[in-house]
Amino acid sequence: MTMSKSMQPIAHKRQVIKLGGSMLDELSESFFDRVKELQQAGIQLLIVHGGGPNINEELAAREITSSVINGFRVTSEEAIGVVQSILIGQVNPALVHRFNEQGVKAIGLSGFDANLFTCDLLDFETYGYVGEIQHVQTDILDSLLSADVIPVISCIGATAAGEPLNVNADTVASQIALAVEAESLLLVTDTPGIRIQNQPQANVMPEHIHRWIETEDIYGGMIPKVQAAMDCLEAGIPSVQIVGQQLTGTVITNEGAIV
Repeated sequence: MTMSKSMQPIAHKRQVIKLGGSMLDELSESFFDRVKELQQAGIQLLIVHGGGPNINEELAAREITSSVINGFRVTSEEAIGVVQSILIGQVNPALVHRFNEQGVKAIGLSGFDANLFTCDLLDFETYGYVGEIQHVQTDILDSLLSADVIPVISCIGATAAGEPLNVNADTVASQIALAVEAESLLLVTDTPGIRIQNQPQANVMPEHIHRWIETEDIYGGMIPKVQAAMDCLEAGIPSVQIVGQQLTGTVITNEGAIV
């Protein structure tokens, strides 16, 4: 039996939190306290993370060139090995350790684990070893969430043949959110939400965002954040939030209110 979002019991509400790579070293105790509060309120949480700064540093150290096209890191055969080793071998376990250290049970996953997400090549000629998610296997996520364990998911996918592929972190977060029927996707940034003429905006709709981009009230680094949020809404996620470490900020929905 399929239940609508409004019929789901509160205890089964789910949210996906996407942490950009630049945020990982800055997470404070207040972030983990807020995570605990959400868990105590009956919300099941999943974490998706990137690792751009760490990857950039290692690529530079190895003198491997890398560029970004349309928001995707062009990933050569040399680069995919670095991306995989940094995300799975360094960033993910360090983040999992932070959660466990703060008294929050967590376990690290990638696309390789329990066939979590399988991918095809997005466009090899343009992007190299970059993946497009074809399927998310949610059994392992359901089991962990039922045991009050937070899955911490890195953005390495796998082909059906087991080849590693780099996957855009926003894409992983939105696909995971859709697969687990999350009520909201939280994009954690260094800016806690949208501010217009220095006024924080609690609830907005895409039409507001389009207008504010035209009037240049939204500009610079906030533009790709709101565009990623609107892409997620278009994909079918009920609400997307641009938040700071307190996990509060601006809620973006097609209805202009929290779902």
